[in-house]
Amino acid sequence: MSYQEKRAWIYAVVAVVVPAAYAIVLLARAPAGGVAAGEYGRALMIAVSASIVLNGVAGAFAAGSGRKEPVDERDRAIGQRGEYVGFYVMSGAAIVPLALAVREAPYFWIANSLYLSFTLAAVVSAVVKIVAYRRGM
Repeated sequence: MSYQEKRAWIYAVVAVVVPAAYAIVLLARAPAGGVAAGEYGRALMIAVSASIVLNGVAGAFAAGSGRKEPVDERDRAIGQRGEYVGFYVMSGAAIVPLALAVREAPYFWIANSLYLSFTLAAVVSAVVKIVAYRRGM
């Protein structure tokens, strides 16, 4: 498995595990008035920070655990395709928080729908890269 494919797997795992943990924390702390009535800002910032740190640490570990091959044309094309697809997913999903903001929805729903759109883009981007590495372009 190439270094770039390992990075895609790490990105996918972190993009699924951290938001799932965030959702579990939100649901566990939900007051009687529902999740929107609870405190979410700190947990959301921790989740975003954890994603960044975990991706960096896991990437450094993956780089140190094996021989790093130079990035070739195939790696560049796969990375570019994954990022393009992730961009389109993010662009489409960003319509939801924008619509919520226009409708003056509570901040909880705007912030979490934006976080969900980032998460969807990351997962889809990583899956596109993994599939391209496994099945070809």
